[in-house]
Amino acid sequence: MTRVLVSAPYMQAALDRFRRHFDAVGVEVIAPPVRERMTEEELAPFAGAIDGAICGDDAFSAAVLQAASPRLRVLSKWGTGVDSIDRKEAARLGIQVFNTPGAFTDAVADSVIGLMLAFARRIPWTDRTIKEGVWEKPPCRALAECSLGVVGVGAIGKAVLRRARAFGMELLGNDIVSIDPAFRAETGVSMLPLGPLLERADFISVNCDLNPSSLGLIDAQALARVKPSAVLINTARGPIVVEAALVAALQQGRLAGAGLDVFEQEPLPGDSPLRTMDNVLLSAHNANSSPRAWERVHRNTIDNLFRGLGLPVPTWPEGPTSGEGSEG
Repeated sequence: MTRVLVSAPYMQAALDRFRRHFDAVGVEVIAPPVRERMTEEELAPFAGAIDGAICGDDAFSAAVLQAASPRLRVLSKWGTGVDSIDRKEAARLGIQVFNTPGAFTDAVADSVIGLMLAFARRIPWTDRTIKEGVWEKPPCRALAECSLGVVGVGAIGKAVLRRARAFGMELLGNDIVSIDPAFRAETGVSMLPLGPLLERADFISVNCDLNPSSLGLIDAQALARVKPSAVLINTARGPIVVEAALVAALQQGRLAGAGLDVFEQEPLPGDSPLRTMDNVLLSAHNANSSPRAWERVHRNTIDNLFRGLGLPVPTWPEGPTSGEGSEG
């Protein structure tokens, strides 16, 4: 029998609704308890025992892939980012890797704008002080008075810039690839090297992929160039920002604030200084939250898995995906 590991937490939560599709093609599903992602050690017991996997950000390293080969044939990533998979080794071993490009563009872009508004208008802090009995009117900023620097002008970065343009912000961008002149003309974004962008931006949004060129990109040297009044927002991948350097910049007043959805270690350790800092807004790697997007990714991830295994893909109900209950 074909056996598949389902380790993506979002897919596990919806598995009961989709199990009949696996049953219909004779696929046995293994769904071990997963809090956030599986380590190499946690994946080891499944080596040689599975034909495919619907994975999250699990540590499919070269060692794990070698142990799982030759039986493992396909990794179907729930979502977009595949930085936790050693794709070079997967290709060498003939293991297919699939994902869903652009899965959460709108949701993540909305989250970036939400964090900017929270800081600019001081919404969480004003709410807190009033509930504590203090009637206080802190100084705020209009986004039209601010500049936004987007590091990584891919699908999400472009969506952030388009939204920010509607607020009248000055738009700055940085990327290692050239950006379509039509998009630059549409938004008026000025493309800059990273250093000058960091020096000019009031808000810095990290929206690039995690890869060898972006690992630790925002380090102490980079943070030394930002305005003391600037706010850093990271909804991409935690390791793009050197967390110790970020904490130091925040503690020393060299950076006004940070809005973080992703971290070097997830879940964020209980003793992380970020948990106690008043100038930091945190969320639990949840900027992708969107019922419609999740449902589309559920279906596409199953389709990718079945195609990779040479199985017929399901026939899905017509109409827009809408989340819970759509499988009936």
